[in-house]
Amino acid sequence: MTKKRLYIISLDAFGDADLTFASTLPNFRKLLARSALVTGVRTVYPSLTYMAHTSIATGMYPNQHGIVNNTRLQPERVSADWYWYEKDIKTPTIFQVAKKAGYSISTLLWPVTGRSKAIDYNLAEIFPNRPWQNQIMVSGFASSLTYALDMNKKYKHLRNGIQQPELDDFITAVAIDTIKNKKPDMMAIHLVDLDSTRHKYGVKSTQARDAVVRMDKRLGEILTTLKECDMMEDTVLAVLGDHYQIDTHTVIRPNHLFVQKGWIQTDKNNRITDWKVILKAADGAAYIYRKDSSITNKMILDTLKGIDSRIDKIFTKEEFKYDGVDENAVFILEAKAGYYFKEDVSYPFMESTDKTLSGRTLAKATHGFHPDKHNYNTMLLLSGPGINTKARLEGARLVDEGPTLLHAIGLAFPVKTDGHILKELFL
Repeated sequence: MTKKRLYIISLDAFGDADLTFASTLPNFRKLLARSALVTGVRTVYPSLTYMAHTSIATGMYPNQHGIVNNTRLQPERVSADWYWYEKDIKTPTIFQVAKKAGYSISTLLWPVTGRSKAIDYNLAEIFPNRPWQNQIMVSGFASSLTYALDMNKKYKHLRNGIQQPELDDFITAVAIDTIKNKKPDMMAIHLVDLDSTRHKYGVKSTQARDAVVRMDKRLGEILTTLKECDMMEDTVLAVLGDHYQIDTHTVIRPNHLFVQKGWIQTDKNNRITDWKVILKAADGAAYIYRKDSSITNKMILDTLKGIDSRIDKIFTKEEFKYDGVDENAVFILEAKAGYYFKEDVSYPFMESTDKTLSGRTLAKATHGFHPDKHNYNTMLLLSGPGINTKARLEGARLVDEGPTLLHAIGLAFPVKTDGHILKELFL
């Protein structure tokens, strides 16, 4: 069987609401003209980047693939570890399936690919979160070492650590170099500029619009490279979002309530040392975990009444299982629009996100919210051989994308997935 290439470009925090403006830009306009379009794509819950990207890559909900948050439940640590490494994924990924089929693979900042044995040219998304670490050390350990060192040597002048928009400029240069010199059969690129900008300035800020313009320029550079390498016509190209964002005005730290109840112990610096019940934040949502079975559900709910006016809904175990979330949690809290959660107790119970703070920032917009929040969907553009470029589909799920992308190149997952193939997109 002749291989069909598959190239995926993930536009972090790009919602289908962005298509109105993006369609006025030259490269988005070209993509829309040559692509099947899926709008109303329902993300996962909580709608965080690492969970979403793993659901795209596996066709599974988080409770199946195992990535249930961006970060681990490590309340005693100042900076919890992220789910950086592929070994934490419990179900097959599109990269593993393609590798078994003889594909050469490159991933650039695609979440949860660290130390992957399936990926030939891997620049993993990771950052140092311990005092003794540095960026070169952790990137080298998690990525394809020789490749990562070579790309950094060539293009380090473009980056400023992990700051945006420089990081996406760096990744775009690496992508172009890799396409020209490696021509991988499968490539997955994760661009984060828009997500970072929205967190800092807000969903519909001038700065966010500028980030979409930069995104269009980077897409154009990648498309031009594919054309120059005569790869455009025989490559299945997916351009997709993972979640949207919602503007915020207040951050809440509910673990203060559990400290008052004696369920969380802290040291003199207000750092958590032990716990019986704890909240693990996921921005617009939050898990509640319990270690002490003598603390009843009613006791927890009574304690949360201190913030009930800021909570949109409290999902019980029976309710949240339908969204495929972490089954080890007792409850999930959904914040009302405008609010989001943090788990530390070093700072006040509530703070306005408009505050100017020294040495730390609060999000002007964020995600993590339930996928059914109003105007919160994302999208998928799919083009290439076998794709019906006139197809317009309203309504799909993020978990449908992995099975659909593999089907587009004649492959399939070896297990039954939560998602299904979007057959309406094919000729």
